[in-house]
Amino acid sequence: MSRSGPDQSAPLQSNGSRFDLGRDLGRDLGSDLGWVLLLILGITAWRLLVADLLPITRDEAYYFDWAGRLAWGYFDHPPGVALLGIGVELAPGSILAARLGAMIAGSLGILVLWRLYRASGLSTNHGLLLTLVLAVASFPALIAGVITTPDSLLMLCWPLALHEALRALQGQRRRWLTAGIATGLGLLGKYSMIMIGPVFLWALLRTDPRALRTPWPYLGGLLALLVFAPNLVWNAEHDWLTLRFQFGHGFSTDSGPIKLAADALPPVSGSHAHSLAPPAPMDLGERLSSLGGFLVEQLAFWGLLLLPIGVSLWRARGAAAQPKLRAALDPAALSLLSAAALVPLGLFALIALGSEVEANWAAPYLVGAAPFVALLLRRWMGGWALIAAAGNLALISLYVLYALTAFPPLPDAAGRALRESQGFEELAAYAARLPEPVIADRYQFAAMLNFYQPQLRVSQWPGITRPSEYGRGKIRPLPDPAALRQTGFWLLARKFSPPEIAGFEAVETRSLYSCPDGRFSAVIGAAAWEAGGCDDPANVWRLYRYQAEAAAKVLEEAARHWAPE
Repeated sequence: MSRSGPDQSAPLQSNGSRFDLGRDLGRDLGSDLGWVLLLILGITAWRLLVADLLPITRDEAYYFDWAGRLAWGYFDHPPGVALLGIGVELAPGSILAARLGAMIAGSLGILVLWRLYRASGLSTNHGLLLTLVLAVASFPALIAGVITTPDSLLMLCWPLALHEALRALQGQRRRWLTAGIATGLGLLGKYSMIMIGPVFLWALLRTDPRALRTPWPYLGGLLALLVFAPNLVWNAEHDWLTLRFQFGHGFSTDSGPIKLAADALPPVSGSHAHSLAPPAPMDLGERLSSLGGFLVEQLAFWGLLLLPIGVSLWRARGAAAQPKLRAALDPAALSLLSAAALVPLGLFALIALGSEVEANWAAPYLVGAAPFVALLLRRWMGGWALIAAAGNLALISLYVLYALTAFPPLPDAAGRALRESQGFEELAAYAARLPEPVIADRYQFAAMLNFYQPQLRVSQWPGITRPSEYGRGKIRPLPDPAALRQTGFWLLARKFSPPEIAGFEAVETRSLYSCPDGRFSAVIGAAAWEAGGCDDPANVWRLYRYQAEAAAKVLEEAARHWAPE
């Protein structure tokens, strides 16, 4: 341990010159608040435009459906993302209102990042602006302020907890209390906030080990637990549903059978009890491939910024950077931010050696890495880095244009933008005209129909695809099997053959198509992929009409009787 504890009167350093931590706040604000506000206004204006233009995505619609019935927990995640989507209740059907929570969190996040990096010792003329631009211009940061996901709240609470912890390490040990509160709020957004615990411990041991003899870090941990406690209580009352699902999903372990209210519905042939059975163990080649893919994805988060980063690394070529970092960053910030970058990367790199890891899980590392990357770029490629950041903004804007118009032509990998959103508004309007109830085979389809046509109150039939919050029957009522036997129902599915549902028989099929140019068409029967009028539809669905088996046989006999000779 290189330091026994912080000296509250010790100055930070910036470019070799010292400045007093207690100097006049007005002077501090006046030096850079203007361009920070300009950056916030510019990014927020761009996010408002994109949020209004970009159609709703499937998972967003799912989270917005939760907002209509707020709770302390849900099948997939803790409650933070549902609270962010509460705008959908204020203006149903408005995409901009639904995304308002994510945009507010994104704008507040920029303010928090500014205070974090300034408290770290960076100044206006020595890397602060470049650091903030890097943190805001990465792909996850740009997206998190527009598209509502659990990461939207995490990317606010993560830097907020780091800021409070940094102030505590710099001598204001009572700030461990507010660091704990920020951590608890982050856990209510996404469980991966737990990664900040090892970050705090490492920084404490390196910078202020004497604080471990005081009550403040422990009281901060207790506050984090108290803030997070409502979700723990909810999990305890619901068979630890969310924690088991996320643990099984993240570590590819068997979560055991999951009991849901939807299990009372007639079973689907070939379905089994809901569980997350682990995949087959990876061999050495698969492990290395998984790790390599994870690392490439983390680098890809920087987008066009990788070009000036690569050039700067080449020019540096082993140049001693540590003294420059020590001169630019406060010692406590050096320990805290390096841990904040390395812990998420290291943890999920280890997990990637044994199971599939989604790229966004380690995204908080960008907050800690930005100052180090900025200090590297500032020496050689600072101006080019700003141009590359603007390029990232342009790339996301181009992606949005493609999602709206299918123009300009992009590689097949970009087709997800169309598949995520194209045609669902027309599909929901078509489903609303059907006289029988509509049920979906997967949660994403149910969510999209409910967003565009809330009166449909679509739920998910269990046993066809992976279970979801719909299976609990809380946010949307589960269908009554007795009523369905009287009326029949339609099943919206991706499957090109009707699932076998006990007690029911599929009596009609319709094929629905959404073309990249916006055309929507419906064809009677199980039509071919090209029957929608375009060579490569963005989405193709099947609607299967089911009747109770006895009723289906009566219809079949009637059709046979009245068929022409």
